[in-house]
Amino acid sequence: MGGGSTTPILMALLCLGLCWRPWDQVQAGVLPKPSIRADPGPIVPKGSPVTLWCQGSPQAEVYRLYKVGDSGLWEDEATQDSRNTARFHFESLSSRHAGRYQCIYRSRKGWSRQSDPLALVVTGLYRAPSLSAHPNPVVASGGNVSLSCSSQFWSGTLYLLKEGGAEPPRRSTWRKFGNSGRREALFPLGPVNASHGGTYRCYDSPSSDPYLWSQPSDPLHLQVTGMYRKPSLSAHPGTSVSWGENVTLQCLSEIVLDTFHLFKEGSLAPAQNLRLQDMVAPLQANFTLSPMTSAHNETYRCYTSQSTSPYVLSNPSDPLQLLISGGSEDGLMESGLQRGLPWYLSLLIGVSVAFVLLLLLLLFLLIRQRQRQRGQDTHRKSAAAPSVAKDRGQQKSSSPAADVQEEKLYAVVKHTWLKDGNPRDSQQEAESEGPQDVTYAQLNHVTLRQGTMAPPPSQAGEPPAEPSVYATLAIHQPTKDPEPRD
Repeated sequence: MGGGSTTPILMALLCLGLCWRPWDQVQAGVLPKPSIRADPGPIVPKGSPVTLWCQGSPQAEVYRLYKVGDSGLWEDEATQDSRNTARFHFESLSSRHAGRYQCIYRSRKGWSRQSDPLALVVTGLYRAPSLSAHPNPVVASGGNVSLSCSSQFWSGTLYLLKEGGAEPPRRSTWRKFGNSGRREALFPLGPVNASHGGTYRCYDSPSSDPYLWSQPSDPLHLQVTGMYRKPSLSAHPGTSVSWGENVTLQCLSEIVLDTFHLFKEGSLAPAQNLRLQDMVAPLQANFTLSPMTSAHNETYRCYTSQSTSPYVLSNPSDPLQLLISGGSEDGLMESGLQRGLPWYLSLLIGVSVAFVLLLLLLLFLLIRQRQRQRGQDTHRKSAAAPSVAKDRGQQKSSSPAADVQEEKLYAVVKHTWLKDGNPRDSQQEAESEGPQDVTYAQLNHVTLRQGTMAPPPSQAGEPPAEPSVYATLAIHQPTKDPEPRD
């Protein structure tokens, strides 16, 4: 009984669940989902304004803007004049505004579905990467080129963006570490055609904040050649020019193109550009080089283009090589450094030369200080030598054999006793007292230099005795009265 009563309820719930989804789709189809866009664009520098537009239905009454994954909510009442569009303006973007946004609207029939998400990117948060083209930013039509973006971050995403292009930014997470320790991503382009010409920039973003980008790199102008007939290039007064003279390179075009470009082969310097005002064929542009130095001793080509398409060039002219004669050797070396070495290598060489000069100066001062100390020591020794020689001369004998022997000094130390405070007569003491009262001490000849006595005559057949110096030292000691003798 109970089981039969529950069966209709289960069937009803099952039918409600199966029938709800199609009904929901029908209701949602009445109110189509809106679209969202950013003006001037979804990639905005930090501190700049941006406006997000949500376009819905003419029956819309209220629009809402959501930030995905955030509690941010903005609401706008639809106006009578433009019910199908709502405007959400941000005056100054910061890092907290970066992210994905969606919008919905409400009418009398209910709420619409959410729009597709819009990624709002804020740039200028980190240091700019560098962008370069390999092998060259001037590429022939049908050729291949790779744009290299180098960053200081060890991980993250690199983005390549073409200014004014409708295509979304290209991204790359491939990492390549060179000798400099920087990360590099290659964006290959090719086969190249006229649509690839333009200005490119690259950005960097850490993996933790994909909507916070770095400052943009310096612009790279990619130019595609081979779209028009080649011009001709000539030099006046000639291709062989003396040092310091002037020369004019004349580029001549037989078709009506108003812009001329002069390139120096193998140089990273930008081309010289001239735009003509008088559009009467044949057209020619004059590039004046003055004064001539060894820096101009290169090969040149010229191209033509239309000012409305500055990145689409003609075929290159035939090469023209300038030969510079004369000039100073210093000028040649200076210009050679300017042409052949990048600025950082020139700076490194200058710092190295300054370091070597400073090291040599310190070494010179050190050697001079040591020489000065040696001179002072020599002066002291020379000043002390006469007195030492004089003292030693008084102690040496006339015999040459005695010069090599060490002189010995003897001092006769006599014990002289003071009795009743009166010293005894030294002569009487010498006569009355025996030899046991005489003490001999061997002294250094440097400390005692007086009392020199001639040595006693030697016996026959014996070598002469060493000269001896005797110094009589009277040691006066206050003593008690001696004990009476028996």
